[in-house]
Amino acid sequence: MPDRRTAQEALARLTVDVPDWPEPGVTFKDITPVLADHHAFSAVITALAAAGRDERGDVVVDKVVGMEARGFILAAPVALALGVGFVPVRKAGKLPREAHAVSYALEYGEATLEVHRDGIAPGERVLMVDDVLATGGTVVATRQLIEACGGVATGASVLLELSFLQPRSVTGDLPVSTLLTI
Repeated sequence: MPDRRTAQEALARLTVDVPDWPEPGVTFKDITPVLADHHAFSAVITALAAAGRDERGDVVVDKVVGMEARGFILAAPVALALGVGFVPVRKAGKLPREAHAVSYALEYGEATLEVHRDGIAPGERVLMVDDVLATGGTVVATRQLIEACGGVATGASVLLELSFLQPRSVTGDLPVSTLLTI
């Protein structure tokens, strides 16, 4: 089974910086080479899933939430690895049934996220999974959605943290597990 260091090395080696995308001044972290490499992808999923286990390796969450869009790619296999359900958190207007909604600020704009009202049952323990922790806004908004359903956000597990944006000043007491800090 791959370890955390293997995942970190794969991320550092395979993540590609794309300057000025999606707009000037933003450097996009392209993780598609990580996803295309079976061994790297497997290592990353195993490492992200560790945040949903206790020190004995027992699963301590009931659901895994993935934030649109790249969070879906990571969260669904993390949920499978943990043997729990996956719940998508989508951009506004993408869910077909009654949903909770939260608006928040991004690194380069604003967004609204939604989750089906019945996606998370009251009391369920939920791990959030995403690709990049930038400003912390997406994690905070997703936590609010989980709590609006009556769930308990146990933590967030992300591939990359952009520390220069100081996201942890926003995420508060929420445990955040990051594979690689930039």
